[in-house]
Amino acid sequence: MSRCAWAKTELSIPYHDREWGVPVHDDRVLFELLNLEGAQAGLSWETILKKRESYRAAFDHWDARKIARYDADKVAALLANPGIVRNRLKVAATILNAQAFLAVQKEFGSFDAFLWPFVGGQPLQNRRVSMKDIPPRTAESDALSKALLKRGFKFVGSTICYALMQAVGMVNDHCQDCPRWRELGGR
Repeated sequence: MSRCAWAKTELSIPYHDREWGVPVHDDRVLFELLNLEGAQAGLSWETILKKRESYRAAFDHWDARKIARYDADKVAALLANPGIVRNRLKVAATILNAQAFLAVQKEFGSFDAFLWPFVGGQPLQNRRVSMKDIPPRTAESDALSKALLKRGFKFVGSTICYALMQAVGMVNDHCQDCPRWRELGGR
């Protein structure tokens, strides 16, 4: 199978083949990936994939209601947890993101209902020949970043938002020679 060039490892191959680019409408998964993309800032995605299960356990399986109420003791426990990225700003951002996420759910009915209009409700089908054709950000990710920042989210710059959009299938950025491109609607 000719996969996208970045899918080369024991963790990245199944992530590529089963998750990356598949449209997601489940709020808990959207919240997880939003925060994991933020945690990845300055690191490799492989690092985050290695820590993904630890993140799920440490952050109450991405239950935003619980995370929004984390106190100083919980933050201290998280910062002592070697299974996650122990960055004080990223941990604090996850708590703030939970609070903002709950506010968005209340306003829009779901995070999904807020997120998907940034691509018109349907995945954008790109035609990438190689990985170097993929931009780090787009007008859509700029708009999403601006809207999230306005609502109090952290670690949601345009590049992180574009990575989120790729991960949750808002854009199909599989390369054209990758079978997943066509499987996910590329034509």
